[in-house]
Amino acid sequence: MSYTVYVDGQEGTTGLQINELLARRRDIEVLRIADELRKDSRERARLLNAADVVFLCLPDQAAREAAGWVTNPRTCVIDASTAHRVDPAWVFGLPELAREQRDRLRRSKRISNPGCHATAFILLIRPLVDAGLIDPRLGLAAMSITGYSGGGRKLIEQYRAEPLSQRLQSPRPYGLGLAHKHVPEMTRWSGLQTRPVFMPVVANFYKGLAVSVPLHLSVLSKGVDAGRLHDVLGERYAGERFIRTMPLSDVAALDSGYFDVQACNDSNRCEIFVFGSTDQAILIARLDNLGKGASGAAVQSMNLHLGLDEALGLVA
Repeated sequence: MSYTVYVDGQEGTTGLQINELLARRRDIEVLRIADELRKDSRERARLLNAADVVFLCLPDQAAREAAGWVTNPRTCVIDASTAHRVDPAWVFGLPELAREQRDRLRRSKRISNPGCHATAFILLIRPLVDAGLIDPRLGLAAMSITGYSGGGRKLIEQYRAEPLSQRLQSPRPYGLGLAHKHVPEMTRWSGLQTRPVFMPVVANFYKGLAVSVPLHLSVLSKGVDAGRLHDVLGERYAGERFIRTMPLSDVAALDSGYFDVQACNDSNRCEIFVFGSTDQAILIARLDNLGKGASGAAVQSMNLHLGLDEALGLVA
């Protein structure tokens, strides 16, 4: 059986990547809008309602508008923007979030694709909150280092300019107003009741992302050590094809003591690490911000919704 798919916003970074993944599929027919009609609302609405699955790769307001144009009850909308990620009418597109999440994705016609930073943070924290190791009222902090592709076309053009500006040659923290757009979903879907302090950092490489969460073990449930954190994460993701819990304090994963942020690139994989001492731990999740952090996750949700093997067309 074949399915029709329309990518609204097909020229953006995520849209291009989704199209690339779907181009390898014989079971998918991608509907395309003529270049001269890309801003024609009638033609866009026609294609939105003609497809089995629609991917919205648009700014937030444009995504809300496009979602409102979908009146065909058969059409499943997967929104890659931030617009619907904490909307209770939409299902959060992270299959590994909870035991029931895959069933929700199969049933829903409205799916919100997670943000890249949020995916990594939630995969680290949600199992520990569910297991009672982290009090949901606890104030956590997280840092994310990411490639510049996550910033979209304008930022990509800045980093690819010749010669490269000196100010872009070193890592650059941002989101210092403490209102990064991923924080609401990081809070909601990790199970926390207190917003985490979140500082992303963009650096001079195209893609790859690692979110780290430092922990004083003394603020966790009594008796919890790094080994227990690692055990809970390992148990939660046992059998998951795209989530790998790496060995505790995995020295073999380091290059002379340095952590490679880009090691999951070109995959839909997320690798989870716990590094610990007697009184502290650092949790790290790394992924491809354009893969499991964006387009790969969207295709995974599409596969689930259509009743297909969720790994179809994806690299673990």
